[in-house]
Amino acid sequence: MRQISLPFDRPDRASGDEFLVSGANRLAVSHLERWRDWPLSVSVLSGPRLSGRSTLARHFSAASGATIIDDAQTCEEQMLFNAWNEAQTQRRPLLMIADAPPTRWNVALPDLRSRLAAVPHVAIAEPDEALAAALIERALSCAGASYAADLPDWLLRRIERSYAAIAAVTRLLDEAALSSGRKISIAMAKEVLQSAGLLPIVP
Repeated sequence: MRQISLPFDRPDRASGDEFLVSGANRLAVSHLERWRDWPLSVSVLSGPRLSGRSTLARHFSAASGATIIDDAQTCEEQMLFNAWNEAQTQRRPLLMIADAPPTRWNVALPDLRSRLAAVPHVAIAEPDEALAAALIERALSCAGASYAADLPDWLLRRIERSYAAIAAVTRLLDEAALSSGRKISIAMAKEVLQSAGLLPIVP
């Protein structure tokens, strides 16, 4: 069995376009690394918005030559059906990305529905503690404003552990810091997040 080495990086090597691997997404990464062993040439990857699913798909496509269909659950059904058939004929991987697994898609075309029922599906979960910490650190580092060394850990223990919340909170803090010319301290973060109604989230 041959496996490819996809360019994924661990949380301690975070930068803007890296895909950070943790327990929240390791099964999805492992499935894509074993694409040559898929029983079909098609798989579905689901996960929350901002979870890095499109970044993961780009890395996968670059390594395997796969066709990627984003927001597949909203695409025209005949197009998905044709893409499925083409993937089987050409033996070229097809990865469909969606918010939810295929069982929750509203599919009217019977032939497509039966095919989706058989497709392998892997999901990215909301971030675990290790991934959330890495995402907070990366977002603050990439944003540009300076911040206190103890800020990432303080945020990790207080904000909602989701991709959307991490993105919203770090963006809000960066905008506040740039507009005020201040370094993001814990005191400043508390002030900004309380004013925005984002604290307290976690006791």
